[in-house]
Amino acid sequence: MGQNFLPDTVNQILMFPPSLHDWLPEGHLARFLVDVVSALDLSAIYASYSSKDGRGQAAYAPEMMVRLLLYGYATGVYSSRKIQARTYEDVGFRFLSGDQHPDQATIAEFRKRHLEALASLFMQALLLCEKAGLVKLGHVAIDGTKIKANASKHKAMSYKRMNETEARLKQEIEALLQRAEETDSAEDAQYGKDKQGDELPDELSRRESRLQKIREAKQALEEEAREKAEQERAEAEKKQAEREEEERRTDKKKRGRKPALPDPDKARPADKSQRNFTDPESRIMPDGSNKGSFVQGYNAQIAVDSAAQVIVAAEVTQETNDKQQLIPMIEHIVANLKQKPEKVSADAGYFSEANFNDEAGEGIDLHIATGRDKHSDPVERTTGEVSPGATAREAMRHKLKTEAGHAVYKMRKAIVEPVFGQIKEVRGFRRFSLRGKQNVRHEWRLVCAVSNLLKLYRAGWAMQTA
Repeated sequence: MGQNFLPDTVNQILMFPPSLHDWLPEGHLARFLVDVVSALDLSAIYASYSSKDGRGQAAYAPEMMVRLLLYGYATGVYSSRKIQARTYEDVGFRFLSGDQHPDQATIAEFRKRHLEALASLFMQALLLCEKAGLVKLGHVAIDGTKIKANASKHKAMSYKRMNETEARLKQEIEALLQRAEETDSAEDAQYGKDKQGDELPDELSRRESRLQKIREAKQALEEEAREKAEQERAEAEKKQAEREEEERRTDKKKRGRKPALPDPDKARPADKSQRNFTDPESRIMPDGSNKGSFVQGYNAQIAVDSAAQVIVAAEVTQETNDKQQLIPMIEHIVANLKQKPEKVSADAGYFSEANFNDEAGEGIDLHIATGRDKHSDPVERTTGEVSPGATAREAMRHKLKTEAGHAVYKMRKAIVEPVFGQIKEVRGFRRFSLRGKQNVRHEWRLVCAVSNLLKLYRAGWAMQTA
């Protein structure tokens, strides 16, 4: 039986120029990004290229560069080198670049130069989702995850070890200086005063630079301890004033100890306080996905709307726990969408009496766990009201044990955790590319903007043309 194959046309010279639009099927993500980027306001990026005389080497079109970065973040390609390679190897990237191939240095510099403008795309993507009807603010779930910094935890040093290393380096430097002086004296006697050794200055330089870095890190930790003590003192003075006011009002001395007033001038870091030399603003944090292990990273926060899992607020913090993040996240939601959500849920890490009583939560039906209760715990079927003298914790615990409260809270996990799964597992974003809290914050908002654009894409959004 004869063989029958389609012709192999790898060496075929095309008689007509090909169209980029023939490369991808209709409905492809890359086609969507062409439409959506053309609808975004990139004026902040374009403005930075303004030139009075138009001289200089031509730059790649910002719209094209934005498309490449968004497609990279949407498909789990974050490295500028890999993006450059994909413009040759991947039809989607090649389509979005218009068959142009910016090198990795150009891509990296574009992201760095326009990081703030790229982060602002989060708000634009969110508003597009809202306009498309994907945001309802009926139930918003808040959660955080630890994401690794662009730094190794092995490049961190504790305050105690800094003190020990500082003392050791000082001794070594003094010994080297003494040796240098002895060497100079011996060489002066043998060769004359113009002769110098060349091996000791390098040793001194290395030790002195390390000593300088350690002193700077120590100073930063001491400043943080001082600022923390000042904050604690202000809170203690507020509690003291409230205590004294209550005593005057009731004409009775309140039981218990008076709040201690920390002295900021005497504040010192704990021996275990650490600072990283690669990214000093990152922190050692417990890794929630691996009990007992720690990562050098940041605490990335999101608030997710239940309607289509759109991220309605995103933030990055250096705090290892979430207790202080509930109110700021609610305030971000309101600032972004100009209204409060009807319900907000969060796990036990966000609960505190202060959060429950904060005015930012007024008018919001809060469902915040008070302990590590499982979603599958039996529901306390009761219609009874909580006792009038119940604390905020007791009232919330009672609420979540009712049928209605339990029904709301059990949805928290299904709303927010899949979004983290899509970001970290599906798209592989587990480490920030940039360093420093502000840069990391901008990159996180870019990641969340892409997450929202993918929700918009899957919802079948199409640009409205006049």
